[in-house]
Amino acid sequence: MIVIYVVTTGGTIEKGYSERTGSVANLDNKIGRYLRLLRLPDSEVNVVPLLNKDSLRMTNEDRELIRATVKGLLNENAPVVITHGTDTMVQTGVFLKQALPDIKVPIVLTGAVAPLGFEGSDGLQNLTESLFAVRILAPGIYVVMHGQLFPVDRVKKDHALAEFVPTDQKPA
Repeated sequence: MIVIYVVTTGGTIEKGYSERTGSVANLDNKIGRYLRLLRLPDSEVNVVPLLNKDSLRMTNEDRELIRATVKGLLNENAPVVITHGTDTMVQTGVFLKQALPDIKVPIVLTGAVAPLGFEGSDGLQNLTESLFAVRILAPGIYVVMHGQLFPVDRVKKDHALAEFVPTDQKPA
């Protein structure tokens, strides 16, 4: 049995439609509902709801909270998936890489361009691929989106294409 932690921080993957305001916003944690749809017979997936906010509103204090939470989970020697808004996902990942230089497990950041439950959502695909990736990756911090895997310091979001692309910079 493999134990995997999923730390949720909000972002588009967790957004829902508010009938009251007629807008899409971070309302509640959805990840657990979607994990129950997956067949993961040899996995114990533990959800750690941490934040539920748009990543454009993510602060340094929020990133520090994510770092402290992940550092505590690293004591379990289990891989970690972090759901995060795509606009600042790389920034958070690079922060974690600098703050946690000697990790012994893989950490994957993932999110969605369209919210879970919306037609055409990429959220469940990205979540599923991330759960698989942390089972086979070497220790390090990665971004998994749309069937692709990137070291966190070798990727950027292409806003025009709404996808992640590799950068030419070499890891530090």
